[in-house]
Amino acid sequence: VQLQASGGGLVQPGGSLRLSCKVSGSVFRINSMAWYRQAPGKQRELVASLSNGGTPTYADYVRGRFTIDCDYALNTAYLQMNSLKPEDTAVYYCYGNISPYYGPGTKLRRNEYWGQGTQVTVSS
Repeated sequence: VQLQASGGGLVQPGGSLRLSCKVSGSVFRINSMAWYRQAPGKQRELVASLSNGGTPTYADYVRGRFTIDCDYALNTAYLQMNSLKPEDTAVYYCYGNISPYYGPGTKLRRNEYWGQGTQVTVSS
């Protein structure tokens, strides 16, 4: 199982971006997905998370501006980012708690996976 994040780029303050995180490989079930970010010199922080069948949760500093969702048929998670601010500049990482499938008789496990990160820069 691999996670591939994409959609980052340079955007002006007040602009929008939509990040995607494609889950590839043999997946039995996506249990939850999340987006984290890490700015230079800072620790990685949780931005938003979504459990399968649950409701999304957001960090206070993005609530009302960012939206996380997941298309389980396509095994893809998204992060819609609106009203972007310079302080949103960071490398954004997707995270998945995923049960892989190894064939008949697979024992259900919950593994953690990380995408490679995509740079988001908010600047005029």
